[in-house]
Amino acid sequence: MVKKHEISGEDNRVGAHHGSVLSLEDLSTYPSDFHGDILNLKSVPGGVDAVFAPNNLYDYRENKKSEIDVDMENKNSCKKGVVSCVEERGIGHETWVRVEKLEKGLCGKSRPVFFRGVATIVTKLFNIVEPDVAVFGKKDYQQWRIIQRMVRDLDFGIEIVGSDIVRDTDGLALSSRNVHLSPKEREKALSISKSLLKAKSDAKIGLVNCKELTDTVVQTITQAGGRIDYAEIVEQESLEAVEEIKNPVVFCIAAWFGKVRLIDNIEFSV
Repeated sequence: MVKKHEISGEDNRVGAHHGSVLSLEDLSTYPSDFHGDILNLKSVPGGVDAVFAPNNLYDYRENKKSEIDVDMENKNSCKKGVVSCVEERGIGHETWVRVEKLEKGLCGKSRPVFFRGVATIVTKLFNIVEPDVAVFGKKDYQQWRIIQRMVRDLDFGIEIVGSDIVRDTDGLALSSRNVHLSPKEREKALSISKSLLKAKSDAKIGLVNCKELTDTVVQTITQAGGRIDYAEIVEQESLEAVEEIKNPVVFCIAAWFGKVRLIDNIEFSV
């Protein structure tokens, strides 16, 4: 994403560490390699001027606890199944940003407060860093559209750029979570990208009934051993479900293989 958008004449580029935008439900299992991230950024042609990597943008340290104490509390919270970015004991943080309509479907169905955290932490990031351009990967399509809408609604002077999904040579969408897949699970997980490509191909030859397309994809992934969280064809900007493809859509999928939840999508029109 750092390479995605370069501004002529601008020297400052900022990379945000992924840990600053995750909810506690993910932090206990999310693969984190900050040193590796820094090395990757150093390898970018032209270099990177700054990396914004706060410990926790929600934590104002008003209770004077040590970083070790807070880290232990966060890990314990994750084990209890917390789904909010901040518990009721939250340290001095009571204000939230919500994009109410776009956050409800897709991932929002099983993670009802996740995007509240995303929108809030990205707002804080934008207010602190004041970027001209921010790049978000389209793999989390809903997140990208939510940030786009939030920036529009709140009049941020920021260009939001969507970065196309980067895939491995076999078609699997790149994700930090892929390291948790066993070789067998990884092979089975290819059913996601393969079934999405087939759905796009089928739509191009006139199969535009969304239920039929969705049923086929669900069957393919399930037969491969996956557990479907959701599989939906929605309008690209509103994210509203459609019954028949007439305008540009995106087919979004979330599925579990083993203990790993993977998301993927594909845009197309007819």
